[in-house]
Amino acid sequence: MTLAPYAATVLAQAQTWASLPDDELRRRAVQAAGDKHVADLLSLTRAYLTHEGVSGLLTSPRTTEAYTLGVRQFLEYATANAVNLLRPGRRDASSYVAFMLSAGRKPAGVQLKVAAANCLYRALRWAGATEADPFKDVKIPKDRTPGLVKRPPYQEDELADVLDHADVHVKFLLFLTAHAGLRISEALALTWDDVDEASRRVHVRSGKGRKERVVAMSTSLARASRHYRGLYAPGGPDHTDGKRTTPVGHVFRYASPMTARYHLEKAFQAAGVKFRGFHPGRKYAGTRLLQQVKDFGRVAAHLGHESIDTTRRGYAKLATDDLKDDLAGW
Repeated sequence: MTLAPYAATVLAQAQTWASLPDDELRRRAVQAAGDKHVADLLSLTRAYLTHEGVSGLLTSPRTTEAYTLGVRQFLEYATANAVNLLRPGRRDASSYVAFMLSAGRKPAGVQLKVAAANCLYRALRWAGATEADPFKDVKIPKDRTPGLVKRPPYQEDELADVLDHADVHVKFLLFLTAHAGLRISEALALTWDDVDEASRRVHVRSGKGRKERVVAMSTSLARASRHYRGLYAPGGPDHTDGKRTTPVGHVFRYASPMTARYHLEKAFQAAGVKFRGFHPGRKYAGTRLLQQVKDFGRVAAHLGHESIDTTRRGYAKLATDDLKDDLAGW
């Protein structure tokens, strides 16, 4: 019986490439690129991310997932259009961009797909398979439409209608995204120790870029949190079948954004409100908070943005007549 190499962890999977002698690493990468072998090229890209990526072994699963999908789509295009991966033509990269734009993909989406394809080529160069860098100078049109226009926040009355049709789980999750401004991954990663109703604080330990922050609770969120804790915290009453209702230590009984989406969509549908994802909740938090504090820096800190430009571009804006009261005495 042949024993397969241990690959149960990200590092172990990456080591299947990184532990190879240079000549063998190059040979296998060249063969994978020549054959356009999807599984091997995806594995090589993930190994590169683990060893040479900006975050290395701590690269987030979402980033890895996005790059995996982007590399897979680029390889589909390369196969259909006979692109030589090791010696791409000087117009192959721009042709790929044009192909995506002509298919209706937005510039921001094209940027993400190009980043993934670029990561594949960094992995091939890391392996010594090629010196090609076809996406180095590729131009992608800028999308001039503001993020708040393309993907606006939920409105006050929309959220109120949904809350009227939401169960305890959905109501608490909705307040975490629309009042505390948490990303869905941050909310689902919360443990009971992270939520402090007495001081009205939420400790986010799994923020984007592995940054922690402490977020203030609204009065409504604190109330919803106390109610939720009374029902579902360890030692509390159980209204299901006598089994634990949440994973050990975690606040929510579901850990997957897809499962959370399913439950939220049901509440939105019952309320007659179109569900547009989790981010419009964060945008609601940013927009409403900015209207009150009029300080992009404080709003950026609340949302966990490293730069206030991110907040300004896509998450919050002041009304066009915001200065009228300040100018009234001029």
